[in-house]
Amino acid sequence: MLFAARPGFGHNHRDREELHVASGGTTISHGGGLADRYAAALYDLADEEGTLDQTVEQAEQLGRLIDENADFRRLCESPLIDVAQAVAAARAVLQAEGFSPIIVRFVCVIAANRRLARLRSIVGAFANLVAQKRGVITAEVTTAHRLTDIQREALRARLIESGYGRVNIDERVDSALLGGLVVKIGARLYDSSLKSRLQRLKYAMKGA
Repeated sequence: MLFAARPGFGHNHRDREELHVASGGTTISHGGGLADRYAAALYDLADEEGTLDQTVEQAEQLGRLIDENADFRRLCESPLIDVAQAVAAARAVLQAEGFSPIIVRFVCVIAANRRLARLRSIVGAFANLVAQKRGVITAEVTTAHRLTDIQREALRARLIESGYGRVNIDERVDSALLGGLVVKIGARLYDSSLKSRLQRLKYAMKGA
């Protein structure tokens, strides 16, 4: 196995979550949050194997799968599913979708460690790490519906106009927004979602 879950780690050891990279004997056990440690492990191994570009592309596809496939998202979010079943189900879905072995095994380790609920945040942390390594700013964009190619390029152009020359757009879908979008760059939040507008209108009406 490319990745191997360390035995004996369960809910009583969340603050000491480790991920062992069997091929290189590297253990990620400290520094940063859980999502950052998993992301760093994936980055290091993909870089070592010379598959980083492919892994970056597939990680983006994995993020879209989580956002758009309700069944897979329920698998990730369910706290009741048996670990062995979760691993088998995750492997089956990812293999059917054509994901590379490194992504399949990586997600299976996450499932074995009962961390599937954190998979989306791990994918986001990986995108941030890649952007940091490449000197690119990551814009976390959340929309009610998936962006079209035209909308994506228009958003990228607007960000460039705002002074963000090299921008990686990390897209997420949240139907609760109703419309519009939320853009987060570092600690800065730009919210133009319809939900936010409706909330502001609601507050204004209460004060009338």
